[in-house]
Amino acid sequence: MAWKRIKASLPPGRYYLSGNEAVAEGAIAAGCRFYGGYPITPSSETMERMAHRLGQIGGIFVQMEDELSSIAAVIGASWAGAKAMTATSGPGLSLMMENIGYATFTETPCIIVDIQRAGPATGQATRVGSGDIMQAKWGSHGDYQIIAVSPWSVQEMYDGTIRAFNFAERYRVPTFVLGDEAVGHLRETLEIKPWVRVFDRKKSRGRPPFDSKNPRQIPPMPTFGEGETLLVTGSTHDGHGIRRTDDPKVHSRLVRRLNDKILLNQQHIVDTEEFFIEDSVLTVLCYGFTARSALTAVKELREEGHRVGFMRLKTLWPFPHERVAQLSQGVEKIFVPEMNRGPGGRGGHEIQPV
Repeated sequence: MAWKRIKASLPPGRYYLSGNEAVAEGAIAAGCRFYGGYPITPSSETMERMAHRLGQIGGIFVQMEDELSSIAAVIGASWAGAKAMTATSGPGLSLMMENIGYATFTETPCIIVDIQRAGPATGQATRVGSGDIMQAKWGSHGDYQIIAVSPWSVQEMYDGTIRAFNFAERYRVPTFVLGDEAVGHLRETLEIKPWVRVFDRKKSRGRPPFDSKNPRQIPPMPTFGEGETLLVTGSTHDGHGIRRTDDPKVHSRLVRRLNDKILLNQQHIVDTEEFFIEDSVLTVLCYGFTARSALTAVKELREEGHRVGFMRLKTLWPFPHERVAQLSQGVEKIFVPEMNRGPGGRGGHEIQPV
């Protein structure tokens, strides 16, 4: 197995950091040694801290000319053997989408931290929002899967970033940390433990880097310069990376496997947190920073005698369809508060039980 336990990058103890700073520390703890980015509010503090911290530990920091080149540099660094990340927001994420699609098709592990703000377009760069949830999953074209975690605290910005790196390396997939301005700029206590459990990508000399007989298993990922013959193309390719753009069977096998390696491993990825579910007739389903105030409201309603439950999505993608379906069978309504206008364009919305 590629799991290992390593010492934390900071001395164990309590720290008072912002969420954006905690993301940087979580990345370094997970083994990130390359950051390619471009400053954009409200994520810039992550970039600033990475610029400082990577210089202390022998990593590489590059400020690129824009977000297109930032994600391209991250992809290249990953194939050069580094755990790599970038951070952005709103318009920057939009510019990255074509290369994020390339990263999914070439099975390139990388981290995209998206500190969401109010949009569309430039919108309100310093104001909070959660309008990128669907874009993170569907922003690029074609059929593919990504993984996205949704932290609600400074502690989870640290822990969630470590989880995101482990997901990216384990499943060879771009992975998102979907924060928002409020949690990114929030300052609160962060507990650093002495040890961190991390996953390093698997290598197996001579094996095809883009195919696996078992759809649940992930092919090994070689690094440029190790003697393997590597073709990393965004066109349809076989297990060795050779272009097969006129072969529908090769395309079908490739796209199906890229989806199955995530969907068939959901039990190892999806994570939720629940309170007061046993007797609830109405359940509040939420994620991210919104969940903090939602949980407070649920507790107050419980004190007044209302049978209200609470469920938080700690991972947004893959979506926990099975658990939400189970939850819906025992309640009259599910209410979803979000800092966006929701699927119906009306803000907070209700899901009718199955």
